[in-house]
Amino acid sequence: MIEKALIAMSGGVDSSVAASLMKAAGYDCIGVTMKLFANEDIGISREHSCCSLSDVEDARAVAHRLGIPYYVMNFSGDFEKNVIDRFIAAYERGETPNPCIDCNRYLKFASLYEKGRSLGCDYVVTGHYVRRVFDEETGRFLLKKGLDASKDQSYVLYSLSQDQLAHSMFPLGELEKTEVRRIAEKEGFVNAAKHDSQDICFVTGDYGEFIEGRTGKKYPAGDFIDENGKVLGRHQGIIRYTIGQRKGFGLSFPQPMYVKEINPEENTVTLAPNDALFSRELTACDLNWISIPELKKEMRVSARIRYHHREAAATVAPLGDSRLRLVFDEPQRAITKGQSLVLYDGDTVVGGGIIDGN
Repeated sequence: MIEKALIAMSGGVDSSVAASLMKAAGYDCIGVTMKLFANEDIGISREHSCCSLSDVEDARAVAHRLGIPYYVMNFSGDFEKNVIDRFIAAYERGETPNPCIDCNRYLKFASLYEKGRSLGCDYVVTGHYVRRVFDEETGRFLLKKGLDASKDQSYVLYSLSQDQLAHSMFPLGELEKTEVRRIAEKEGFVNAAKHDSQDICFVTGDYGEFIEGRTGKKYPAGDFIDENGKVLGRHQGIIRYTIGQRKGFGLSFPQPMYVKEINPEENTVTLAPNDALFSRELTACDLNWISIPELKKEMRVSARIRYHHREAAATVAPLGDSRLRLVFDEPQRAITKGQSLVLYDGDTVVGGGIIDGN
């Protein structure tokens, strides 16, 4: 029996080539573009983000060229609840979220996954640069880095469950980006030379203005302080700052100063020299394990604390409350609450969670 695949088509070149490869491999394919929000409703140009009319037209044109059915499905309610609202709540707590991870976790591999099941699809397919491998020895599906190290997206998919991995496919995992563009050109796709989309699709300007516009709140000013609690000046609301930030204080110092800590209870933002931003330890919650069923004892890993962070050697150990503690061999800069910690064993994702302390 021919297996059925639902292709998440953003209108970009990666998902278009993923659809082409699945069709060529003999799968019965359905193309779907997820409508996540109306651009004009959140104050950005209709043509700026992944939900623009031109993106839908590009995806539709590719699907037509491939001869596969194509639909636009509205997931805007789920996106507002599970991505935008979580993004805002994190900044209100003095954290720095990663909405792309939430979008993958709650939309592409939850809401869209369920829609695919209802349509009788065996797999959800995306254009992520990762590899899925079944480990015969452990009986677990593994998530591995894409072979194109410059495009690897394993960091943003660490939250996938075994069931989701079992019913997901990533055709680009073995390819270089240049090869993907060559395939798109050979197929005559309208988006063969299209630029990659930006990281956060629903914010194009100042995060603070976006959050205040969405909530209708005015976040109160408070004190900038140094590490000893000395008042240095006034900040314009904690939602406008993130750990490691250097600019936007409206203050002058004899040496560069950076955001070291955000305290929502006291409404303070601590500034410090760059050297003060380095630390070795963190804790994380909301854990998900992929290569192992759970963490039972200390384990040596390589760890990333943000998307573009270079992996660093560390030891991770379980805490008694479904959390973990990680200690890096060498101090790392700007460990930030709200960002995701992702653990690796070579090119295999062990698991990860949300940083909640250091």
